Amino acid sequence: MYKNLTITSLLGITAVILGAFGAHALKTKLSPEALQSFETAVRYQFLHVLLLLFVNTYKEFSSKQKNSISWFLIAGVLLFSGSIYAMYLLDVSAKLIWFITPLGGVLLIIGWSLMSCQFIKKLLKKNS
Repeated sequence: MYKNLTITSLLGITAVILGAFGAHALKTKLSPEALQSFETAVRYQFLHVLLLLFVNTYKEFSSKQKNSISWFLIAGVLLFSGSIYAMYLLDVSAKLIWFITPLGGVLLIIGWSLMSCQFIKKLLKKNS
């Protein structure tokens, strides 16, 4: 659990730093469309940091459930947001990494789905 929370806090720190960097340093360097894409990466990272905090402090999830959900979400953030950061901060061509952003999105969807499945199981168990 503490490993997941440590990674989550580091993702939170980088989201704040990258959000501020984007709002100030990149505002004049990127086109409005590129800046909007960068802001989307920061927003998705922040939202999933909050979700990771919830998942890893929710008492009714087992350690195995927390780890499964967390690793999909962490990998999803790294691939989804990370690929967008790479395009705009490191000038990596989108043509080279076009598949990474949607793959990250799929991993985020899997993480959300795993969490949803746990809640559905609990609901069905409660209603049976």
